[in-house]
Amino acid sequence: MHVSVHDVTVGQFSRGLTNLKGVLQKGRAFAESKKIDFSVLLQTRLAPDQFPLARQIQIACDVAKVCCATLSGLPAPAMEDKEQTFEEFMERIDRTLAFLQTIKAEQFTSFEKRTFTSHRRPGLHLEGRDYLHQHATPNFYFHVTTAYSILRASGVELGKRDYLGDPSWKQD
Repeated sequence: MHVSVHDVTVGQFSRGLTNLKGVLQKGRAFAESKKIDFSVLLQTRLAPDQFPLARQIQIACDVAKVCCATLSGLPAPAMEDKEQTFEEFMERIDRTLAFLQTIKAEQFTSFEKRTFTSHRRPGLHLEGRDYLHQHATPNFYFHVTTAYSILRASGVELGKRDYLGDPSWKQD
């Protein structure tokens, strides 16, 4: 079985962001049931030196779009990081998902020759394969997991199925 770069980027990032939307919807329902403004949850963090939920969502979207853009040779759409409401965060995820769906598998040809640079590491770069496996993929899941964990620690009833979604089970 061949697994393409498109499958492990567009496919998996889309799945993770879709599942994150479901987790956020449960967070919103929880906030409404407890008469808590959702913005309180958006500013919640697991540790004082960690980003709050709002930033976790933004970074998960950024990692998905920047990784797919970088490895396919496309420009990543700009997003201003000014979301403040549940609806605005859902819209950001939807815009990211819409961008991912525009990328075709053949655009990842020669992805390993493309490079990623970061202002956090001036003068350094990662080659495509290393960027995908050592940075982008684990970074995406770190931020999605942290968003899930912030809501779970806040009392939202979430389980592994919320995080994973429903697998494509096949009949024996």
